Amino acid sequence: MNRRFFIKTVSLISGGLVFSSKPGNLFAAASVQKISGTVTAGNKKLKRVTVSDGFSVAFTNSDGRYELPYNKEAQFVFVSVPPGYEFPREKSIARFYHTITDNKKPYDFHLVPLKKDDTRHQFIIWADPQVKDNNDVGQMLSTSVPDVQQFVQSLGAGALIHGISVGDLVWDNHSLFRQYNEAVEKMNIPFFQALGNHDMDYNKGGDESSDDTFQSLYGPTYYSFNRGRAHYIVLDDVRYLGTERNYDGYITQQQLDWLKLDLEHVGKDSLIIICLHIPVHNAVKNNEDLYALLASFKNVHIMSGHTHYNINTIKNEIFEHNHGTVCGAWWTGPVCGDGTPRGYGVYEVDGNDLKWHYKSTGHDRDYQLSVNIEDLNGQTRVIANVWNWDPEWKVEWWADDKYMGAPEQVKGFDPLSLILYKGDKLPADRRAWIEPHKTNHLFLVHASTEVKTIKVVATDRFGKKYESEVTR
Repeated sequence: MNRRFFIKTVSLISGGLVFSSKPGNLFAAASVQKISGTVTAGNKKLKRVTVSDGFSVAFTNSDGRYELPYNKEAQFVFVSVPPGYEFPREKSIARFYHTITDNKKPYDFHLVPLKKDDTRHQFIIWADPQVKDNNDVGQMLSTSVPDVQQFVQSLGAGALIHGISVGDLVWDNHSLFRQYNEAVEKMNIPFFQALGNHDMDYNKGGDESSDDTFQSLYGPTYYSFNRGRAHYIVLDDVRYLGTERNYDGYITQQQLDWLKLDLEHVGKDSLIIICLHIPVHNAVKNNEDLYALLASFKNVHIMSGHTHYNINTIKNEIFEHNHGTVCGAWWTGPVCGDGTPRGYGVYEVDGNDLKWHYKSTGHDRDYQLSVNIEDLNGQTRVIANVWNWDPEWKVEWWADDKYMGAPEQVKGFDPLSLILYKGDKLPADRRAWIEPHKTNHLFLVHASTEVKTIKVVATDRFGKKYESEVTR
């Protein structure tokens, strides 16, 4: 069938433009069974709002009405919340969807206008809270949550900020989803969730059934929403392979088909934020398929977790932020395996411009590097760890107030991570299998043992300077 005629025909039938990832089946389905509803805000009917079931994508018409062809495989219908509206939530968990139980009932969405312009807003990325037991939960609730509360409070009343967890909310212990939800409620900002490999149901079948518990709590595993000029997309890139803890990084064809439809409605100059668990640049087998869909967008950032270290990578002109974790090295010490402190990413959106920094739990905003000094073979060796470094950063050092230029960038182990985690007896209290992880965001200098003070200054890509000074 001619594509243009096909889309026009469906529009006439449904009263709202529909795109389907399976166009060959849409015409017959649309004439028989449909999923429908309205999107409103008070008495206002909202038009041109995107609604989807994960297979087809539709716009609301001038009456705020949408219709989707009924797909028996679809479990949810969700609204891609448009700019200018609050994120629907329940105890801070984002509730932008309905579970499909009956194709004869309407699935309506009632949105609330924001009280301020959302062109400027912020969001945080929580990677791998990954609680396994009550000890982990206690640390999350007593350290990570208060840190976010203090940060949000520092923004002032009425600040627009939301959170996104990029997977491994828990660590195979699904009874602790309740405690994760408690943490989200206490942070008191809208929170969206992505699926991680430790959030899956094992031994219940294949990839399709591995998400059952997660979906019962948080809805679809892939979806989109908007705020200001930013378009957010959450994907599921964990493919369960049928046996316990056996998975790989992969984005299913169904998600790619849906994403293609979703992006058709997005301006090429928009800021695109993609959130998922496993890093795309080196661990998603079909990452080139994702990159191809994003090729025409020039302002794309990917937010990932999973690794328990922090690294920034630019590939195919896409900036991927692979975050240090909320739990650090699985709640056994204050830093991840690469020396990055426990913490989370903080992002500031202004139109389609994005700025960011890493917020270390228990430290102020300017804590962006650590410096270790030791005497070795008649010299002073200094290793600086600049954990959120990327190629646009500049690192410099001073010896007793004398400018010495740029230190040598090296790949190796953070000194604190070696002390905390190296060897089969460390950490001593529990989880001794944890080991340090080599990183390339280390900077090395050698100085005379007569030098009393070493200062390292790191300047980020936005021109903000951070410094650390050590004195003998």
